[in-house]
Amino acid sequence: MRKKVTKTTLIQMKSRGIKIAALTSYDYFSARMLDESGIDLILVGDSLGMVVMGYDNTLPVTMEEMVHHLKAVTRAKPRALVVGDLPFMSYQASVEDAVRNAGRLVKEGGAESVKLEGGERYIPVVEAIIQASIPVMGHLGLTPQSLHQFGGYKIQGKDKESAEKLCRDAKSLEKAGCYSIVLEGIPWQLAKRITESVSIPTIGIGAGPHCDGQVLVINDLLGIHENPLPRFVKKYEEFSTRMKEAVARYIDDVREARFPGPEHSYSFDNEKEGERQDR
Repeated sequence: MRKKVTKTTLIQMKSRGIKIAALTSYDYFSARMLDESGIDLILVGDSLGMVVMGYDNTLPVTMEEMVHHLKAVTRAKPRALVVGDLPFMSYQASVEDAVRNAGRLVKEGGAESVKLEGGERYIPVVEAIIQASIPVMGHLGLTPQSLHQFGGYKIQGKDKESAEKLCRDAKSLEKAGCYSIVLEGIPWQLAKRITESVSIPTIGIGAGPHCDGQVLVINDLLGIHENPLPRFVKKYEEFSTRMKEAVARYIDDVREARFPGPEHSYSFDNEKEGERQDR
């Protein structure tokens, strides 16, 4: 039986040169499937707002929604490390809010770590959450909760000044006690520089091949929707097309009375008294 993945496991993987494979999950079934496949880290991201709930962006996601989906994922008791996103305005207003809400993700949702966006400005928040015995993963670069401030989903760190700031932010997060940092939407050269400058693992998404690991949204990887995908996504399946084809066959079978057939039906001749027939 494979050992439980912890924050220490990820740090050791970086030191040994082993790449970290991470994916998002928002429900019990997908968490089980990912864990059985050997994934290292499961992120219950606020991306659920867009891919599960149909919001235009991640900003409307609430703490209640995050806790709800975390509960579903952690019921699978995954071997992978489970990280929960702190949603927009759950940590920006005050340190007290941040600690309280991080505690909810752990105590109510079952998260083993929390992730928050931002650099040096949020160091007091990071330190306070860690002092409450909750591991923290940082997130730098294209931080979706800053959508309006950025003026859209734009690559970050393209000029010297902003690149230097991201380098400082990464070092500050490491010093504050973060065990890992997500790098999103930055030039690969900058991601490589940051990765080599910190002792904690970097997890890339749209940050090139030199990060210590990679994360993708499971719906993007599986092609569960047909929306335009960012350049950094590699689609491994076309589930959206296959799902529609399967549903179309089902509709046709119902219309033509091919389903249900005798093999899908109960009869007085084969039912046992008291036997459950609900599945």
